[in-house]
Amino acid sequence: MPLQIYKRGRVYWAKGWIEYNGRPIAGPYRRSTKASTEEGARDWINHETERQIRRYVVGDEPSKTFSDAIMLYNASPKAAKQLIPIVEAIGDLSLGAISGALLKSLGPKLKPKASTDTWWREIVTPASAVINNAHELEGTPLIRVKPYDKFERIAQDKRRGKLSRVERTPADKEWIEAFCRAADPYNAALVRFMFETAARIDQAVSLEPDDLRPHENKVRVKAQKGHPESWITVSPQMMDELLALPAKRPKNRKTGKLMKARVFGYGSSTGYNTRWKTICKRAGIQYLSAHPAGRHGFFTELVVRQGVDPVTAAKAGRWSDPNLPMRIYAHAETDEADVRARFRTNHVQEGPVQIPKQQKSKKE
Repeated sequence: MPLQIYKRGRVYWAKGWIEYNGRPIAGPYRRSTKASTEEGARDWINHETERQIRRYVVGDEPSKTFSDAIMLYNASPKAAKQLIPIVEAIGDLSLGAISGALLKSLGPKLKPKASTDTWWREIVTPASAVINNAHELEGTPLIRVKPYDKFERIAQDKRRGKLSRVERTPADKEWIEAFCRAADPYNAALVRFMFETAARIDQAVSLEPDDLRPHENKVRVKAQKGHPESWITVSPQMMDELLALPAKRPKNRKTGKLMKARVFGYGSSTGYNTRWKTICKRAGIQYLSAHPAGRHGFFTELVVRQGVDPVTAAKAGRWSDPNLPMRIYAHAETDEADVRARFRTNHVQEGPVQIPKQQKSKKE
């Protein structure tokens, strides 16, 4: 039976055989086309039919290499930069010869002083995306890579003499107020905005005047990390602070051209660093970068200090899973010595209970 399509749930599947000159040459198929429309499913069948007929007529084609897979991949500028040294290292290898262990072994070679988290983020993840994209388009081998375990992370930290995953210090209200007293209006409003909304630094510095709805106390934050663009509600005091800032046009550091006007006046997500270090030094407080000052501070303030339930706090901070911020963003604030002291605290003991004597009966 020639390939036919049928729907299972929201996805179309293909079943049957691929035929050439009236005889089956590939199959039987009972496979998802991964298409949510009938048109997409038919495109998959046409592509698969052409591939199998070509294979039947001319034989197996030479295996695609990692360099071939790169040409199929629509990489962002950031991913393209990460992929350059990877292509130089394994570009000539066939996709079938590339294993998860091989990708993980590139870390010590390409970035010997980096952490395992950096290896995963900047080597394993982009390389896997290229390979699996080729699998989707050309049917080449799929790859799955086991993450670095804690023993590999600890061993690499020891080799480079530096700890990864250092515990971050979240901002609290006292830190925010001390920072704002020493800051200019733009940076004071910026840190308050992130502490109140859990906005990421890139979302905050990207705000333009059109992203404000003063009458509704709403601010539009751009899409990021899998979350769509959304309008979030801020306090009336926060909106007043934002409206009081004359918009500035920052300069693009690479091109030298002026960018569109922005609420906080920064042109990139790293432009604040030097200024914040100066403000913290002037205020006599510990330097905190935007993430612990904003996102970490937001969740710890609500859940640990104010007792808001994690589900509500996660929704307000735009986390899709409350378990994630509880694991990463909620910081315990009880001193360890205080916890240990609880075991040595003398409990208040009640006096012995006096049981009244029963009066003897007259018969006794």
